Order: sequence, then structure tokens, then C-alpha cells
Amino acid sequence: MTDTAEKKVSKGKKETFMQGIITLIFSQLLIKLLGLVYNLYLTNREGFGDQGNGIVSASYQIYAVLLTISSTGVPNAISKLVSERVAVGDHKGAYRIFKIAFATFAVIGLIGSLMLFFGAGLIANQWLQIPDAEMTMVALSPAVFFVAISSVMRGYFNGRQNLKVTARSQTLEQIFKTTLTIILVEIVAIISNTSTVWMAGGATLATTLATFVGFGYLYLFYKTRRKEIASEIRETVNYKYERVRNIVKKILLVSIPIALTAIMSSLNKNIDSFTVVRSLKQFMSEDMAVTQYGILGGKVDTLTSLPLSFNVAFATALVPAISAAKAIKDYKSIKQKSTFTLLMSMLIGLPCTVGMCIFAGPILNLLYPNASSGTLVLQISALTIIFTILDQTINSILQGYGKLRVPAIALGCRCDC
Repeated sequence: MTDTAEKKVSKGKKETFMQGIITLIFSQLLIKLLGLVYNLYLTNREGFGDQGNGIVSASYQIYAVLLTISSTGVPNAISKLVSERVAVGDHKGAYRIFKIAFATFAVIGLIGSLMLFFGAGLIANQWLQIPDAEMTMVALSPAVFFVAISSVMRGYFNGRQNLKVTARSQTLEQIFKTTLTIILVEIVAIISNTSTVWMAGGATLATTLATFVGFGYLYLFYKTRRKEIASEIRETVNYKYERVRNIVKKILLVSIPIALTAIMSSLNKNIDSFTVVRSLKQFMSEDMAVTQYGILGGKVDTLTSLPLSFNVAFATALVPAISAAKAIKDYKSIKQKSTFTLLMSMLIGLPCTVGMCIFAGPILNLLYPNASSGTLVLQISALTIIFTILDQTINSILQGYGKLRVPAIALGCRCDC
């Protein structure tokens, strides 16, 4: 009878794990399709094209570093810590981690926003040597704050095995981003007489407004669940009081190694943003150099990141699932989830790598008829897809199991810098 009960519990957990993954896969599919829509629109839009993509891409790489520091490690770190507490019935401890993390990363996100806002001129003119990128970074700066606090809320709900909230908020954010990008760019194009710089600023402003919408959804959902959370807190067992300082230290000790892994990946992209245009300007005009960088950052990176978005679903679900299983010493479940996810990552990555290598030219001609150059760059970049996907999955397994430093050390060993 006990074995039957354990099987039912195990089956329920497996269904919850798979349901979360399926929800996230469909969400990521829709997000990437919408992202591709506005990328196609911008690239083929008269007056924007590869040059506009170059301006936006350069700004996004700087934005991505600050974003990584303030938010990339946060969802996985919070979901790991919360899922460990929830697994043993300590809902009060899980909620306390959420509240302290929210306050901590609100401060970090605000500092990141202010740094990007006031440092935009210096970064654009001195570091990137793309003066036109200043406006886009100013427009992006508030997004750092909203993404930081949204990431804490997503991490909390992920840790409670409620992955649908993350999926819905990200989907809603992308819908608004795509819609607002097209609307704002068209309005700015009319007002500015098709100025590439001003249109790029409008495109990045749409991103900031969309992040606010995503946070708004999370906050409204949280308000609707406050009674449920309060009820769980009253039924808490195994509560262990920890000082605020110790909780902040624990959050940072978990989030920093995870964030370092993403920071090193962002640094590789920033090396491109700092060096590609600077080097090409020795052989061609600044506009042509920015256009060439736009091919890499605007088209190739967008296409090669599509397969990764499907795998994000597995990576997002793995961390809280493995952390919860480890907290109750369910090592069989850890092995099953890890093996299954690695197999699915191979099935996603290998066909995409081969397909983009072989059909790079036709893909670019089909999607970007007005700016189809970049076949060789896409073929070379496509070779990294399978390895990046496997790296993403293995990192999540290690992070969920508590081996936080290993992914950061491994990526540091192969960092281009």
C-alpha cells in the first residue's frame, strides 16, 4: 500500500514537471515567433535595416550585462531556495526568502538602471564608438529595474512549481513588445522623416514598456494568490528562523555563481560589440561597419537563438525540480529527469545545427528579402547550437543539484576574453 502511494506521488510530480515543461515550450515558441516577426519587420523596414540592427544590438549587449547581474541568476537562485523550503513544508521560510530577495534586487536593479541612464553617453562614444547608440541605451535603462524585480517574482512562483505564471508573463511581455515596436517605430518614422537613430530609440523604448507590462501581470497574479499563500504559511512545518543578513548572503551565494555563468556569455557578445565595428572601421566607413555588425547581432544571433528558446523550458523547470527532489533525497527522480532532459536537448539541437548549416542561404533569402547577406556567418554560428543547448541543460542540472561553481568555472575556461 505504501509503494502504491509512493508511485502515485511520483507520478503526480512527473506530470507536474512535464506539464510545466510543455507550457514553457509553447510559451517560448510563441515568444520567439513574435520576436522573429518584429525582427523581420525592423530588418526589412526602409530606413532601419542592418544599420538600425547594429545600433540596437550594440545597446542590447551593454544592457544585457547589467541585466545579467541584476536578474539572470535570480530566477534560478530564488526557485532553487524556495523549492527546497516548500519541499519540506516550510512555506513561511520560502515566503521570507521571496520578500528579502525582492527588496535586495529592487535596489540592485535600480542601481543598474541609473548606471545605464547616466553612463549611456560615455559607453556609446568611448567604449562602443557608436554615438548613435546613446539614445537606445537611455530608452532601455528603466527596463533593468523592472526585469530585476520581475525575475524575483518568477523565481518564487517557479519554486512553488507554478511555471505557468512565468510562461504567461513572458508571453504577454513579448506580445506587447512586438506590437509596441511596430507602432512606435512607425510613429517615430513619420515624425523624424525616417531617421534610423530615432527609429532605433523607439524600438528599444518598446522593450522598456513591455517589461513594465510583464511586471504588472506578475504583481496582479501575486495579489490574487495572497490568501492562498497566507493559508500555506499558517500550515508551515519545519520552519527555521534565519536572520535577514544570512538569507541575503545565501541568496547572493546561490545567484552570483549562476549569474557569473551568464555574465561570461554576455562578455563574449560584448567583445564583439567593442571590437567588430572598431576593427572594421579601419577598412570601411562607419555606416558600413555598423551594417556588418548588424548582420551578426540582428539576424544571425536571432536565428541561432531560436533553438535555445525551446531548451530554456527544460532548463527553467529542471532547477526547482532537482532542488526539491534533492531536499527530500529522491535521487531516482533526479536521475530520470536529468537523463530525459539531456535526450530532449540532443533531439532539439542536432537537427537545428545541421539544418541551419545546410540551408543558411535560403533561410536568409526567405526571411530577409531586402537584406539577405550573411550566409557564411550564419553557417559558422550554427555549429555552436548543439553545444550551447547541451551546456544550458547540464548547467541547470548542476545548479539544481547545488554544484553552482562548476558551470561558472567551465565557462571561464573557454571564455574568449
